[in-house]
Amino acid sequence: MWIPAEGTLSRRATQQLTGPYQAGIPPQIAGLDPDVSAGVAADAEQASVEMAHFDAEAADVMGTAEFAPMASVLLRSESAASSQIEHLTAGARQLALAELPGAGSEASKNARTVAGNVAAMRAALDLAERPDSGAILAMHAALLDGHRDARPGAWREEQVWVGGRAPTEAAFVPPPPEYVPLAMNDLAAFCARRDVPALTHVAVAHAQFETVHPFVDGNGRTGRALAHAMLRRSGITRRVTVPISAGILTDTGAYFAALDAFRQGRIEPIVEIFVRSAETAISNGRRLLDDLRRLRSDWKARVTARAGASVWRALDLVIAQPVLDVPYLQQHLQVAYTSAAGAIQTMTEAGILLPSVVGRRRNRVWHAPEVLEALDDFAERAGRRS
Repeated sequence: MWIPAEGTLSRRATQQLTGPYQAGIPPQIAGLDPDVSAGVAADAEQASVEMAHFDAEAADVMGTAEFAPMASVLLRSESAASSQIEHLTAGARQLALAELPGAGSEASKNARTVAGNVAAMRAALDLAERPDSGAILAMHAALLDGHRDARPGAWREEQVWVGGRAPTEAAFVPPPPEYVPLAMNDLAAFCARRDVPALTHVAVAHAQFETVHPFVDGNGRTGRALAHAMLRRSGITRRVTVPISAGILTDTGAYFAALDAFRQGRIEPIVEIFVRSAETAISNGRRLLDDLRRLRSDWKARVTARAGASVWRALDLVIAQPVLDVPYLQQHLQVAYTSAAGAIQTMTEAGILLPSVVGRRRNRVWHAPEVLEALDDFAERAGRRS
């Protein structure tokens, strides 16, 4: 029985929304053998192979020794796309500013929120080898750090619902809170298995997570972070984050319909969504890598400096963090302040960097407009919904 809290709604709305409701009680899946057709299974296997190829290609874009920039770019791109599914948007410049130590407060509120998703993704990948309840709680804690109302890192203790003003008119009502710990332990047992084909394994685990809806807030983003942790654990992705959420963005309606189908007992639709999303993400991701590879080659031709100068290593850092300041460069290059400042001056003279606020004397910040444009183009391609 649902009775709205006193004083939260008008008398008429209270009368309309008071009444019995049904909540979903998901079956346990620890021992589930996901039943998909041979065609869908083959498509999922091919998508897994393509993701592994993309992972290798991304490492080759700048050479294995200088691979970190590509990992950072793709991680941030996936995090932004995952947030956009929840209608949280932030441009590449604002998101990079939110991740710059000491300058995050200058970024927009949305950008700071999306930056939390980057932290959750990093936590997910760090915890990939132990997909247990504790790891999932740690992902959520990283995502919503500082948002006390969302109870970061704790299972929900109240009823939640999807759509509508109350569970009596909701599109979907997850299980009551007392079911959550058992359901999540069961899900963790399923995630830990090694005998389920990788992409089918990921898709089913993600759909079950969204069905349990274990948190007050951040379920979608945490669920997609879990998917990436499982891809890393399976060995499909070893170095980069395939921006699957960017693929989901091209048809969010189909994604939510597939979750509904899963709750009605049909597994294939959510597996098909992950297959199509992986294919779209790889195509879009390759375009981004090509854009950045061309940029870096062009920058090398534009920079004039002695061999071994700090600016040559700084070019990779600018791709990974296209909004930066002198202390950031100093710390990551492990050089003197004057060397870091000199590298920024050289890149500014070459047109690679621009000062973010013209005339700012203290705590100055620079940005790389060409990198930010490439990232925003990637996001625009991902956001074209069918």
